[in-house]
Amino acid sequence: MDFILLILGLAVLVIGGEFLVKGAVGIARNLEISPLVIGMTVVSFGTSAPELLVSLQAAAEGSPEIAVGNVIGSNIANLALVLGLTVLIFPIIVERQTKVIDWPVMMLATILFYIFLFDGVIELWEGLVLFSFLVTFVTWLIRRSRKESKLKIEEHPVKESTLLTVGYLLLGLIGLYFGSEWFVEGAVQIAVNLGMSKSVIGVTIVAFGTSAPELVASCVAAYRKQSDISIGTLIGSNIFNIMAVIGLTSVVSPIGLKSADTSQFLYFDMYWVAGIAIALLPMLYFGAKFGRLKGVMLLTSYIVYISIIVSNNI
Repeated sequence: MDFILLILGLAVLVIGGEFLVKGAVGIARNLEISPLVIGMTVVSFGTSAPELLVSLQAAAEGSPEIAVGNVIGSNIANLALVLGLTVLIFPIIVERQTKVIDWPVMMLATILFYIFLFDGVIELWEGLVLFSFLVTFVTWLIRRSRKESKLKIEEHPVKESTLLTVGYLLLGLIGLYFGSEWFVEGAVQIAVNLGMSKSVIGVTIVAFGTSAPELVASCVAAYRKQSDISIGTLIGSNIFNIMAVIGLTSVVSPIGLKSADTSQFLYFDMYWVAGIAIALLPMLYFGAKFGRLKGVMLLTSYIVYISIIVSNNI
């Protein structure tokens, strides 16, 4: 039954990804906002919904290590696994905004997360700081994009029915939600049967499962040659994971970790989060495209990370 859930979840994820990208492109055209911004906001928020739901549920059930491990593992998976696989399918041309705005904001979010996590407790005020920063950033991003669109002289592409594009987007998000939920449920049960600890399940199985929407959406976007949505979704999702998922979770219920879990996250997992994010910067700047060689490097780093996690817990 667990394997059936995995397969069913994956199938629904793929179908949902197709609808999501189609709807996102249509909305970007109708609102005269760049696809990159749509990827950074609407699509990122939608694909981060599984992380938010899993983290809220884990915190409410007294398993904060899964909530934090889910976000950390998902952020590693987004950059190392998802981006790596995406550029293997279709190399990405990186826009200037990704380099000078989106990446720095992602790093700032990561640094704040590390600082707030340092004492083993993420309190209500810290969650409010994270979420407030996110709201400010998204508001500024949308206004900036609309202003730039109005300054362009070029003719805008033909617009589609707003109702139709929103319908595509909603169908895609629903598909990604249920697909990831079934995928995670099946994967977690298999992991529990294998005797894995909660913290390890959080940063590996649950993180991979909740990153599945980003993986599918980015691969579909790359295949459809909508690379702006692809990379915008991944960086935006990492920002949303920290500022919305951790932020809102700690507002609902302060996140308190055991000392052993705090040490694991602070002195191992967060090093990988920061390390992969830092390594991403020269990859964004050097070369005309974000190509397959860089994708192989990212995938290799993810395989090494997972191998260390699993070997230390066998």
